[in-house]
Amino acid sequence: MNIKELNSREDISNDDKLNKAYSQFGELLNELKSKELNHDVYNLINDSVDVLNSSNLNGVQLIKLLKQKQTAILKQVEKTHKIVPINYYRTLWMVLGMTAFGLPLGVAFGLSVGNIGLLAIGLPIGMGIGVVVGMSMDKRALEEGRQLNIEIKN
Repeated sequence: MNIKELNSREDISNDDKLNKAYSQFGELLNELKSKELNHDVYNLINDSVDVLNSSNLNGVQLIKLLKQKQTAILKQVEKTHKIVPINYYRTLWMVLGMTAFGLPLGVAFGLSVGNIGLLAIGLPIGMGIGVVVGMSMDKRALEEGRQLNIEIKN
């Protein structure tokens, strides 16, 4: 099954942020064309492209719609095929590390010292742990050929 093409739009050329988001979505579609995906994922991608091609939105509303469709596609591809973009796990685990490791460490340190104001000391430690875990998962995804050659920037 083929992935539909994203129509070029004349109204986005003067908005840099919109132009970057639109071209990033196009690059994502090109990367997904090289992968073997199931029919449900193809249908989701083609439906998203149809919505974007038929949309009359512009400016911030179009950027929001692009990000929404891009996120939905990436979640479905990751869920069904475990295919992820570059630094996907690093970004995910950085936040998880701060909340799952950093906050408990900060609370424990703050309570042991007797100054709960030192709670924030655990956040960078947790962030570091999360980044290391995420980078190792990204490296494994690259070695297994499950990584797209695109980095999603917000």
